[in-house]
Amino acid sequence: MKKSIIYIIAALSLVLAACTEEGTKEKEQDETNHDAAVEKENEEQQEIDLEDEKEKEKDEDEENKVKEPLYELDAAWGFQPIDDADAQVVLLTIDDAPDKYALDMAKTLKELDAPAIFFVNGHFLDSDEQQAALKEIHDMGFAIGNHTKTHAKLTDLTEEEQHEEIMFVSDKVEEIIGERPKFFRAPHGINTDYSKQLVADDDMLLMNWTYGYDWEKQYMDADALADIMVNTEFMRDGANLLMHDREWTAEALEDIVESLRAKEYGFIDPETIQGVEE
Repeated sequence: MKKSIIYIIAALSLVLAACTEEGTKEKEQDETNHDAAVEKENEEQQEIDLEDEKEKEKDEDEENKVKEPLYELDAAWGFQPIDDADAQVVLLTIDDAPDKYALDMAKTLKELDAPAIFFVNGHFLDSDEQQAALKEIHDMGFAIGNHTKTHAKLTDLTEEEQHEEIMFVSDKVEEIIGERPKFFRAPHGINTDYSKQLVADDDMLLMNWTYGYDWEKQYMDADALADIMVNTEFMRDGANLLMHDREWTAEALEDIVESLRAKEYGFIDPETIQGVEE
């Protein structure tokens, strides 16, 4: 009887030892599998992080890369292609920003993938909201131009007053977006010898326009404006289109861009205009 009990105890001990050993092996295998899974997950995450870093570096390189000049201003304030650049293009510009509609106009152009220059008046940069609007327009990738502080006619001002009108805006824009304007457009398109030299000294490209209509009473209507901007007799390759921060212009903008594209016109990237390279 005692021998039987001893055999049974010995057998149970063996079974228990075997179970313990098997459990230990399973636990070790589970730990090994878990460690392997964690390692694989870490490797995959590292690959994702590396790809993200490469993509970020690529985007930064694209942003920092100086674009080759493709267009140059001509005597009529339009643009001529350099070498084999596409000739059937126009430049879009918006004056008197950022008053009431410039930010919405920028969003419209961004959705349409249409570049433009927004020319800024200093008296529209007084409030935090206006400054934030300018920053957002710039951050969307649009070029910022100087359109003077109060939109005064430069020929009516002293040199000291002209200096204040122009330099105030360049300084203020730099404070808001971190860079100075690269383009200058005088109110009413009228410059002085002094303003021309001041603009050149501040590394801005002096600019006027080919045509514009949205300040005329008969074109203070979205449909009428969209039609004349595309079908005017002054339309030509390289035309420099003048528009303003106005309600009817904002309403007409999408139609203007799409109608120009329907006529197979492209849009000049301001960064590719000769004279604004860094």
